[in-house]
Amino acid sequence: MGIFDSVFGKKDKTVKEKKELPWIQLESTAQLETIVENSKSKAQVIYKHSSTCGISRMVLNMFSERYDTDLDIDLYFLTIQHHRDVSNAIEDKFGVRHESPQLLVIKNGEAVFHTSHGAIADKDFTQYL
Repeated sequence: MGIFDSVFGKKDKTVKEKKELPWIQLESTAQLETIVENSKSKAQVIYKHSSTCGISRMVLNMFSERYDTDLDIDLYFLTIQHHRDVSNAIEDKFGVRHESPQLLVIKNGEAVFHTSHGAIADKDFTQYL
């Protein structure tokens, strides 16, 4: 241990590896029909994110850290500031009031689970797949 380590404390040099999630960018209302159709054979998950909200960023980081990359789902990412029309269409199509951040699980054309804010990181959405 060097002199500066004893004064300032030794820094942990391990770097946490960032997971790359298999995001599909959700950018058009036409993609919602694809989601409905694909949900008949495989769960579709929509993550709605606000790029201007610190809570949304924090929840996204927690979700990403806990996400199991072995899941057999289609994982869609919607930035609401860029595609508010898509967010509104999700509300209309699936009957789920808009919030952000928000997570929806779509199966057989319906939202079988949805949650928002800190509950995204607290709840295990995989039980609805």
